[in-house]
Amino acid sequence: MAAKTKVIIVDDSQTIRDMFTAILSADPGIEVVATAEDPFDAREKIKRLNPDIITLDVEMPKMDGISFLEKIMTLRPMPVIMASTLTTRGAETTLHALEVGAVDYIAKPTNFADSSLEQFKQELTRKVKSGATIRMTGPKPKYTGTQILLFNSANTHQLIALGSSTGGVEALRDILIHIPANAPPIVITQHMPEIFTASFARRIDSICAMKVQEAAHGQPVLPGNVYIAAGDHHLEIVQKGSQLTCQLSKAPLVSGHRPSVDVLFESVAKIKNKKLVGAILTGMGHDGAAGLLSMRNAGASTLGQSEASCTVYGMPKAAYAVGGVEKEISLTEMPKEILKLCNL
Repeated sequence: MAAKTKVIIVDDSQTIRDMFTAILSADPGIEVVATAEDPFDAREKIKRLNPDIITLDVEMPKMDGISFLEKIMTLRPMPVIMASTLTTRGAETTLHALEVGAVDYIAKPTNFADSSLEQFKQELTRKVKSGATIRMTGPKPKYTGTQILLFNSANTHQLIALGSSTGGVEALRDILIHIPANAPPIVITQHMPEIFTASFARRIDSICAMKVQEAAHGQPVLPGNVYIAAGDHHLEIVQKGSQLTCQLSKAPLVSGHRPSVDVLFESVAKIKNKKLVGAILTGMGHDGAAGLLSMRNAGASTLGQSEASCTVYGMPKAAYAVGGVEKEISLTEMPKEILKLCNL
């Protein structure tokens, strides 16, 4: 009989601790071994109970979640899922936590009686079970600047499409910081709550040569720009003549997600007379697999992130299995390879 995933829930709210405990304990493969109301309480319980993973509140008394996370990653690296409020401040802090070393995050429900609560239950359970399998190697190196690649193509008929989920915030950053300002347009779907995408775009824009923004409905797709799907909205790229535009919708979930990577990739596969490059990055599940295959069948160059460089080798694995991935490469090779393929 397989061992249960041991979890400690760290949150200053009794209501959240009770709710998370009830949700996770309902899964036969998970055992909530303790709860803690602050980092000092949590520290002793982590030492004594040796959990596989913890959920950690972003904002707590005595010591904030980021400070505690930094101590964990330095002294005892382990999988941590950040639990955040759906606010701009919560989004900014959560994105910082992912850079420090958290493996994932979940937005706390705002209405405990809402129909979306069932979806939250499934998401929390799935993320805890998946996150517990991630091997931790220590604190992540801090970003200190990087070399921007050169791109000399005069061809403006190019488009790059990227899709990601768990671990994608850091993976996308590690790609985009290398891409020069004159690169072809890049369109991205990253699984992320609505308020998080604007914060993510601003954060990445501050360190990238390209202009990074949350995509807007009807916005033209232009070289030198990165367009990130708005949370809770599918992003499609629509072609009218030679002009490409962003189209947002709240159509039903696809592959269990909105935004869906499949929706973006399927729309890109329909674009004519342009050099298309698609890449599927780290993430759990299979979203993007069918869409990347459609892109490849339409003549696009397609890449998958290698297993060794993924936080979670789920989406790239699924895309590779169906034949959507033309070539698997490491995250460090991805920026150069993408630009190289644009010139072919």
